[in-house]
Amino acid sequence: MLPGPGRRTGGFPPRSRLLSGKDFERVYALRRRVSDSYFSVNFAPSEAGLPRLGLSVGAKMVGNSVSRNRVKRTVRESFRLHGALLPQVDLVVGARGMARTAHNARLRESLEELWKKIAQQCAASSAE
Repeated sequence: MLPGPGRRTGGFPPRSRLLSGKDFERVYALRRRVSDSYFSVNFAPSEAGLPRLGLSVGAKMVGNSVSRNRVKRTVRESFRLHGALLPQVDLVVGARGMARTAHNARLRESLEELWKKIAQQCAASSAE
């Protein structure tokens, strides 16, 4: 079926999301972490056989709903574009205070670097 009006290609399907509190708890229990001034990413091997994303973007760190939703949209889009390059991990991305005022381009650069670090860490641990 071709995409019609209002239909997007690519998207962020439910199978690519961490949906339950149990999934988030498992990532936090088994976690490894990479971070920078904008984001902290906890990750653990995925039981689903593909990379999945969960978001933890709070008002305390990022501010009002407009700021939170902007940051979340940026994270989801970056994950959608780079997810194929990621190993089979479950990710929980948390925003830090600097993300509130950062331009979207800077947030995308930050996420790209974090995705690369995750891939390198997973490659190094699988080589051992």
